[in-house]
Amino acid sequence: MVNGQWSTVNGQRSNSFRFKRFVVGHDRCAMRVGTDGVLLGAWADVEGAVRILDIGTGCGLIALMVAQRAPEAQVTGIDIDQPSVQQARENIAASPFAKRMEITEADVRGYETAPFDRILCNPPYHNETLLPPDARRAAARHTQSLPLPELIHHAARLLAPGGTLSLIIPTAAQTETSAAATACGLMLTRLTQVHTTATKPPSRILAEWEKPAAGNATHRALRTDTLTLTAPDGKRTPEHEALTSEFYQW
Repeated sequence: MVNGQWSTVNGQRSNSFRFKRFVVGHDRCAMRVGTDGVLLGAWADVEGAVRILDIGTGCGLIALMVAQRAPEAQVTGIDIDQPSVQQARENIAASPFAKRMEITEADVRGYETAPFDRILCNPPYHNETLLPPDARRAAARHTQSLPLPELIHHAARLLAPGGTLSLIIPTAAQTETSAAATACGLMLTRLTQVHTTATKPPSRILAEWEKPAAGNATHRALRTDTLTLTAPDGKRTPEHEALTSEFYQW
């Protein structure tokens, strides 16, 4: 459950989520606003970014977050789901960042454009045999639609030298994802293990890889840390609040 503020109409919760500087409607999207997307949008390194790509943008949440954080960047979101694309366009048009943003209906596998210096994705991560009945929800949530190695291959293809790829993935997918990134010539520079509570093992990984410049095998030293979301009293931890303070209505 995302901790923030739902918009209300006549005292009833509406189909939108209100952040400090923008509102996200998500009732027509395959996937709604969720904690994973908020964490990635707040955590990814976008300092100095000029061109940013959000793969599988859905309602445009992550794209909007990084547009807020990187005021000089042009931000593009792509998605294969037409209703999600339409709603993301509406969300962006209503935001303060509309002039620097673009949403395109496209499959990353056939997407051709100038390279980006930052790419982000909250990818499909479930891989169960039993898929949910709704095809759009299945495409948004399951690796059958875009396996992680294929996603990373195309992200690496679209990255400029020196650019970074930022993902949030389940802990169980870390080995597969790291192997795929290494095979594509990407170097891990940052890793955060996400714990729901301090007593539970990490359930998610926030990870960032760099695409080295041609002929340059050196890169930034690996930085590792942990993030615990919920304190023993059930409230958000101070580090969770600090990470998301630019966005949530406390």
